[in-house]
Amino acid sequence: MTTETTRESHPARDTADEPRPIPLTRSCPFAPPAELTALREREPLSRIANPDGTTGWLVTDHALARKVLGDPRFSARQELMSSPLTARRAEPAMPGGFLFMDPPQHTRYRKLLTGQFTVRRMRRLEARVEEVTERQLSLLRAQGKGADLVEHFALPVPSLMICELLGVPYEDHEFFQSRAVAIFRLVQDPEESGAAYAALRTYLLDLVRRRRGEPADDILSDLVTGSDLTDDELIGMALLLLLAGHETTANMLAMATFALLSHPGQLTLLREDPSLIGGAVEELLRYLSIMHVGLPRAALEDVELADRVIAQGDTVTVSVAAANHDPRKFGPADGLDITRSATGHVAFGHGIHQCLGQQLARIEMRIGINGLLREFPGLRLDVPVCEVPVRSDMGVFGVHRLPVTW
Repeated sequence: MTTETTRESHPARDTADEPRPIPLTRSCPFAPPAELTALREREPLSRIANPDGTTGWLVTDHALARKVLGDPRFSARQELMSSPLTARRAEPAMPGGFLFMDPPQHTRYRKLLTGQFTVRRMRRLEARVEEVTERQLSLLRAQGKGADLVEHFALPVPSLMICELLGVPYEDHEFFQSRAVAIFRLVQDPEESGAAYAALRTYLLDLVRRRRGEPADDILSDLVTGSDLTDDELIGMALLLLLAGHETTANMLAMATFALLSHPGQLTLLREDPSLIGGAVEELLRYLSIMHVGLPRAALEDVELADRVIAQGDTVTVSVAAANHDPRKFGPADGLDITRSATGHVAFGHGIHQCLGQQLARIEMRIGINGLLREFPGLRLDVPVCEVPVRSDMGVFGVHRLPVTW
């Protein structure tokens, strides 16, 4: 939910360029906007114009991105930031919404979940991910040639897994997935997104109350029985996990398949040597960088960065896509090379807010991609590349549909 606000605008300072809106238009679905690339080479810390009349900062360089995301002088509290997309200022995060909080509130909530997402625990889930993947591959095949890979594979696999982990009945997936569309839309209708949040909160409140009466073997039950969290806090944490747990990995699975089918040399390499899958997943995460707008932070004090001074209160948006295509870190970074070392990419963020579920996402991608290539040796796009509908209208980039044949 957001409210209209006004804010004093900082005058343009020592920059040769007039601040402009954040570049978001991609000419290629797999590459950042060309304007971002030009900015990174010319002015890796540049000024952008926000719709509320303020001037913000845009980071497009990999080293600067890690500095900002790892520096406690930059806050994740959304109510402190100007949006690069709308003049509306966000309200403080709901209780439990720790992604938009700083320590100690963020630390308190995150610690309750850290044990649920350890590497060891995620590895124990691999057999279940295999089962879910195999079932969805069969259902995809049953759709016949021309099937939509998003609807029948990329979306159900992570949705099923996060539902099981969290304790949400999967039969309700259409309910929360349709609300997620309103919430993740790049330019939101306040009434529509508000109604979506309210519906999800009501749904999750009912689930929390049921878990209080009848705990089960899931994360929500552990939080209900093993903490002093209020209902509102439990709802906030569950909402964050539910939305983030399926939306990001679903789009990565679909975009990774789209990218491999569009790069036949890389596809052949992976088919001939499936042991490359671990590095391939990291490279696909780097190459595709689906956080469309980037990660915003608010300066809590004046901060010197790249020979500039970011004033207290200024919003800094870190372009994950531009940082992950920085040739100073990754070499010729605009190409897909599954043999490249993509170590250090910021697809999952960096610092204390680095994605909690990244190990699960890696497992789902590794098993999902290998399963697709194994079961569908002739897998290919069923429409020309230019006819695949991309999600340029959503906060998480991807494809709305991916028609495939085999």
